[in-house]
Amino acid sequence: MELATTLTSHTVQNAVREVGINPNHWYAVSWANQLKPGEIIPVVIWQQAIAVYRDIDGQLHALEDFCPHKGVALHKGKVHGCNLACAYHGWEFDNQGNCVKIPYLPEKQKLPRATVRSYPIQEKYNLIWIFPGEPSLATTCQLPHIPEFFESEWLVVPISAHFQAHFSICNENTMDVFHGFLHQGLQGWFDPVLLSLKETETSVCAKYNVSYKGQMAKFLGLSDRADTVTTLPITVEYRYPHYATSLQGVSSLYLMRLPIGPKESRSFALFFFKVRLPQWVIRPLKPLLVPLLQRFVLSKFLAQDIEMIESEQRNYLANPQRRYVEINPAIIAIQRLIIRQYEQFMQKSIQPSLKYQERETITNSTSTNGS
Repeated sequence: MELATTLTSHTVQNAVREVGINPNHWYAVSWANQLKPGEIIPVVIWQQAIAVYRDIDGQLHALEDFCPHKGVALHKGKVHGCNLACAYHGWEFDNQGNCVKIPYLPEKQKLPRATVRSYPIQEKYNLIWIFPGEPSLATTCQLPHIPEFFESEWLVVPISAHFQAHFSICNENTMDVFHGFLHQGLQGWFDPVLLSLKETETSVCAKYNVSYKGQMAKFLGLSDRADTVTTLPITVEYRYPHYATSLQGVSSLYLMRLPIGPKESRSFALFFFKVRLPQWVIRPLKPLLVPLLQRFVLSKFLAQDIEMIESEQRNYLANPQRRYVEINPAIIAIQRLIIRQYEQFMQKSIQPSLKYQERETITNSTSTNGS
């Protein structure tokens, strides 16, 4: 559906700061190359604590971060072959969450029926992905499509961030191209114009014109000359729960959002640039260029965003009843989508419970009449 691009006053829906996630999507939780065989890391997806480990064969597994014996966090344990052993008593769980060994029991003694939840997990784009929702839906849910990852002409720069803020505030920041004002000291973009805005059941896509100028803009291919202004169209698409941004073949951004809790979020982003240098020059320089861009460009932009996002969260918590005014219709569309996804998930979750209650009522009624 095509939406109006006029910048007019809208009242922000404060309810968006309280909603949870739709867990029936794949969420990126860590960089894959940072987890070696035999290692375990703790992650949280919207208040679900999960222990992620790589077994001795290099395969990834994800179990609820909870030992059913004493409740100890499993990420504190050890990897034994393909299993995860609790640090406290050594109870071992296989990749399906079944207790398969208790070291102080005789081998032939029957094990207790102790299990933990396992999660669908996969590795792609140097990211570890977990599906925290209904496991049967994992095979039909697709990961974001990132073709640039496999194309050698792009320079890819990974960067992650941690925010003390609700994921809706973080998502609005990514869609809000008008906040280039914040980054003007870093030779950021300026004079944005919202050209088009489209909304579907699962996405919001906005197209802006933005202008660039300066040495850094020229190096990254965003501007033709350092002393002149170049205006380019940028597309920002929020495909719940992640982002894909494209700047006319010059650069791309794929941002994967990880909601941790009501006041905490993370992100894992892949920036792709076409640096104006020959490939034979860029190839040996990549190990140097990537950390330089991370430290001296992207991290500086990110630090400014984090400061604003966390300030917004603190002020919201101080007075949740305060009303806010927004004039960018793309932000209002983002809020609608976040609330809609959560409500749809909750409705589907409630329906099976209601059906179960109806069956119980009918059964009890039949039993009573029969007696």
